[in-house]
Amino acid sequence: MNYLLVLMIIILDQASKFIVQSKFSVNESIPIIKNIFHLTYVQNFGAAFGILKNQKMFFVLMTIFVIGGIIVFLSKQKNLHKLIPYSLSLIVGGAIGNLIDRVRLGYVVDYFDFRIWPVFNMADISIVVGAILLSYYLIFLDEVRN
Repeated sequence: MNYLLVLMIIILDQASKFIVQSKFSVNESIPIIKNIFHLTYVQNFGAAFGILKNQKMFFVLMTIFVIGGIIVFLSKQKNLHKLIPYSLSLIVGGAIGNLIDRVRLGYVVDYFDFRIWPVFNMADISIVVGAILLSYYLIFLDEVRN
């Protein structure tokens, strides 16, 4: 695992959320590109797209379980393609960023608003990019190695 990458993601995520919370009221929105991209402060009490609202304990336990599983997997595996620990580090960093919100606030702070998609944050971007990279490896690169 790339612990420096995980730490950088957590710091960037939490710093951006702190700025949004200190400068915006809940549901306040500022257009960056009118009707295309706004900064909108949303308190997300669910998961992606707001599903499973108010299931804080479930999300906390699942996040801890997934992070633990990733750490155990990486500690037991040798000779992994470098894309695997990198992608899993992105996922862990993002998961910890949102976990901090859930434990500290009871909800996740979201603020990137493209108007045609649910509002999201830096941690979400990290998780999605990590998942895309891992999927790319599993679909295209793993076949080449075997």
